[in-house]
Formats: sequence, structure tokens, C-alpha cells
Amino acid sequence: MNHITSPAKAMTRIILFNKPYGVLSQFTDQRSPSPRPTLSAYIDVPCVYPAGRLDRDSEGLLLLTDDGGLQARIADPRHKLPKTYLVQVEGAPDDRDLDPLRKGVVLNDGPTRPANVRLIDSPILWDRDPPVRFRKSVPDHWLEITISEGRNRQIRRMTAHIGFPTLRLVRWRIGDWSLDGLVSGTWRDAPLR
Repeated sequence: MNHITSPAKAMTRIILFNKPYGVLSQFTDQRSPSPRPTLSAYIDVPCVYPAGRLDRDSEGLLLLTDDGGLQARIADPRHKLPKTYLVQVEGAPDDRDLDPLRKGVVLNDGPTRPANVRLIDSPILWDRDPPVRFRKSVPDHWLEITISEGRNRQIRRMTAHIGFPTLRLVRWRIGDWSLDGLVSGTWRDAPLR
């Protein structure tokens, strides 16, 4: 009996991109009369698409892949892939202020899953353009927040819910992939994990 084999599938490609502030998580901008920066200004790789999204006013790790199944698994909250953010908030929260996030809070689209949250020292990051507004009279602090879902503007809504609005939001890690050593506006290929 003859066996017919199909040609070998090309290896899946995963790109880690450190998305700058103000860049859309898509390759074209068809909704705006004046074009806004998109991924096409930074990534000239055919047939890769974002696995999930990162808001225009957020920075950090965006994964792109040429594998539709992997793209869906990364983006779909049912797979509970942890995402870690470095979050600069207005004000000076303490552990009691952060406890509601650890238990889950109720937002207008329902309750969130419990988050891992901790106060951290100011991280060493690239300069943001434009810079975050600085006010001498209002302190700011940094948090590390890990969630396993990804609703629209979820981190910003969570910190606002407990009274500490987000000033700067940087996604640092998705699952095992991280921004380590990746400068803002640059990308690199990553091994499949």
C-alpha cells in the first residue's frame, strides 16, 4: 500500500515586538482620516498577524505569528495564558488597596479573575514619547500585575476601580515570552514553546 505524505509544514514563526506608545496593534489604519502609526512601520514580515492586541496608549510585548491556531490560543482568555504588566499608577496604594484586585473586582462587564499584584520599585524602561505627565503634588507608584484574561482596557479599569488611575502601562510578559533585552520599536524571532 502506498502512503502519500503531504509536504512538510514550514516551521511556525513567532515574533516578539516591543510596541511603542501610540502605535496601533494592526498593519493598516483605515478608520482615521489622518493615518496613525501601525505595525507596518516597524515589521516588514509577510503573513504574520498579532496574537491579541495592545491598546494604542499601552506599550510593550506584542506577539505576532503565522500560525492561526497558535494565534487563537495566545489571544483566547479560555486558555488562561498569564500576561504580566508593569503599571505606573497615580497615588500611593498599599497592600490593603491592592487586595480587591487579588480577589477579583466587578467591572461593568462582570467580575475579573483574581490577579497577582505587587508593589515594585520604578523599573528601568525606555523613555516614553510623549512622557507621562509629572505632578509634584501627586505621587505615583509602580505595580506588577499578572492577569489570565484580557478584556478591553482591563488593567486600566481595574486600577481606576480601586482609586489609582493608570498613568503608564507596559506589558512585559505573555506566558513564557518576555521583553527582556528588546528595545522599544524593535522585534526578534522567538522559539516556539
